[in-house]
Amino acid sequence: MADAELQTFTSIMDALVRISSNMKSIERELHCPVCEEMVKQPIVLPCMHSVCVLCAAEVLVQRGYPPPELPPEPNTPTSSPNTRSPRQTRRPPPKTDRLDRVIRTVCGTHPGRRRKDTPPVIMLFPCPTCGKDVELGERGLADCLRNLTLERIVERYRRTVSLGSMAVMCQFCKPPQALDATKGCADCRSNFCNECFKLYHPWGTPRAQHEHIMPTHSFRPKVLVCVEHEQERLQFYCRSCQHLLCPLCKLRRAHSGHKIIPIALAFQTLKEKITKEMNYVLGNQDSIQAQITQVESGIAQTEVNSVVAKEQLNQCVSELRGVLAERQGALSMLMEGARVQRAGALNAQLSEKQSLLENAGLLTYTQELLKETDQPCFVQAARVTHNRLVKAIEHLQHFSLSADPSFRHFQIDVSRELTALSSMDFIQAPLAPVIDTQKTLAYNELYLCWRLPQDSAPAWHYSVEYQRKVGGAGALWGRVWSDGSSGSNGTHGPWQRLDDVGGTSAVIDKLEMDSVYVLRVRGCNKAGFGEYSEEVYLHTPPAPVLSFCLDSRWGLHAERVALGKGQTYARSVPGMTLLQAADRALTSCHLTSDLLVADVSITQGRHYWACSVEPGSYLVKVGVGVEAKLQEWFHLPQDMASPRYDPDSGHDSGAEDAQDCPHPFCFLTMGMGKILLPKSSNTSTGPLTAPLPPRLGLCLDFEKGRLTFYDAHSLRVLWEGTVDCSAPVCPAFCFIGGGALQLQELIANRSTEQNPPRRVTIQTRATDAGH
Repeated sequence: MADAELQTFTSIMDALVRISSNMKSIERELHCPVCEEMVKQPIVLPCMHSVCVLCAAEVLVQRGYPPPELPPEPNTPTSSPNTRSPRQTRRPPPKTDRLDRVIRTVCGTHPGRRRKDTPPVIMLFPCPTCGKDVELGERGLADCLRNLTLERIVERYRRTVSLGSMAVMCQFCKPPQALDATKGCADCRSNFCNECFKLYHPWGTPRAQHEHIMPTHSFRPKVLVCVEHEQERLQFYCRSCQHLLCPLCKLRRAHSGHKIIPIALAFQTLKEKITKEMNYVLGNQDSIQAQITQVESGIAQTEVNSVVAKEQLNQCVSELRGVLAERQGALSMLMEGARVQRAGALNAQLSEKQSLLENAGLLTYTQELLKETDQPCFVQAARVTHNRLVKAIEHLQHFSLSADPSFRHFQIDVSRELTALSSMDFIQAPLAPVIDTQKTLAYNELYLCWRLPQDSAPAWHYSVEYQRKVGGAGALWGRVWSDGSSGSNGTHGPWQRLDDVGGTSAVIDKLEMDSVYVLRVRGCNKAGFGEYSEEVYLHTPPAPVLSFCLDSRWGLHAERVALGKGQTYARSVPGMTLLQAADRALTSCHLTSDLLVADVSITQGRHYWACSVEPGSYLVKVGVGVEAKLQEWFHLPQDMASPRYDPDSGHDSGAEDAQDCPHPFCFLTMGMGKILLPKSSNTSTGPLTAPLPPRLGLCLDFEKGRLTFYDAHSLRVLWEGTVDCSAPVCPAFCFIGGGALQLQELIANRSTEQNPPRRVTIQTRATDAGH
């Protein structure tokens, strides 16, 4: 029995220790951000952060606002003068403390006085938690509600960890015989021992219905009431403004159209959300502990790596000092040699000049030489003296120093080096690359092209990442989101990566058709990886890409149509035929057409290809047709201006009995920068025109006999038509007048290091593929 009691006592003590430990862990959450002490009478700012009301008043005064009427912090009830015992003298219930009255007035538990004698001042309070200036409104702190929940948490915390400096004493016992308070009355706002509580709350009186609480040093109002309407309880919550409302505030125009819900629903909803969030955090304690370990490891690595980096910095600076000292020595030696050479030349010149003085040796020698009377001997000895005197006179008339003493050629220009040294900094990672959306495209593969900003550090290599967007195939190409998030509800697959990309472009293969891929790139150098570029969305074609070249089997005239190198480019130039037709009457003008077809035929499956038509082309028709019908059509002369034959529809429009038959041709007409969209069979509207896209995409579904035209840049559907696929069909291109087109090359054939050529050299004579 003793062991069981001991075990029970031990478990109780462990529970108490655990509860005390948990309460101590929340102490940091209960501090006021202004005074950094436990909050007292906290109020809720409009930014939803809490501060002490006295601290808020001091901050406002420091910012130059008029001081609110707040007295200094009151004494505790145990030191108040209301200590007379009810057993000796009966007295009425104690009055409310002055600070509590002011707090109720200022903090919105009861409406305050409305001052009409002074204009309202809109106060801005600098919230120390979020660092923003929040507007308190015209009434300042009077518009801030009191945070009763935080007060209750602080009170429970104080009771649990016993932080109170003195016990809560009964306010009605005589001090020598004062007893500890056991109850507090929320209505009387006083603390009582058991006897005093029974004395002041007799059974059967209204006071017996008062709400009794635990003893406390600070009494709170029982409920929150509206700060603007007297005694109106806050019963609603505005989700638009995120404010509590009373029934009268709900009727205001300011909340017209807002989503207002009962406070009970807001309480339940928010409580469920917080409960789920707390359970999620509690369920991921292992992950949090692992992250804490990772952060601690990061802190340790930071200390170690900082020491290594500092040593490397000192070593680099020491090497710079060594190189500078070595270079200083070499330059000093050069300067010393120049000084010795110039000093020698100047000393020699000095000796020569000194010899020309009156008492110098040369003049004395000359005077003695003039005393010679023997003419042959004089002439023999005077020749050298004469030459010396001529040179001395010449130097005397044209004097200059034999060496430059200024050393102006030995000045060092270190401005560039000083600029380099002053700008010496740690190596920076490359900035976020800029993706070139004009060159980036999706065809049989993805081709991504980018560049670094001008002020970016160089990159050694790049890392290209891409992922497939699931359920987002309807997104447009090139849609860039600056915040890095997708613009639809589609989810994303895992990121895939191409590492160590050397150039500024990359090719990505093995992709799924009719899918949207998100791409981004970042550079790397000795400093590590830089920031990611903006994400770019690319839409892959709806079918496998068909690769083919242009074939000149029918209708090719060398004087009008020329093929480019590789037979992927064609240009039509109007010749004499058009000039002769222009000389006729306008009503009988006939234009000839030239047909180019692909060198492959389609017999099954779905296929996609793209081409670009020059905007200045007169008329170019792009589409498909039955191979046999194309040959028959272009071998017979046709009146292209006849209204009975429309190549866009692929059949004779006058044959009304053949309306239900599939058309052997399906073309779309482009010219002069426009594209003609034929009228749809299910609408009564006529043909429409649209701007010519940079690239035109075509997708043929052979089994369904349907040809779809796309804007290849965004894969937006332009028009859909039907075609007879009972026989092999092939892509076809028709020129009427001048024009040019370019087939889209496969990305695999493009060099990832060079930009694709803008123009293709045209051969002077066409190549007949049939020979």
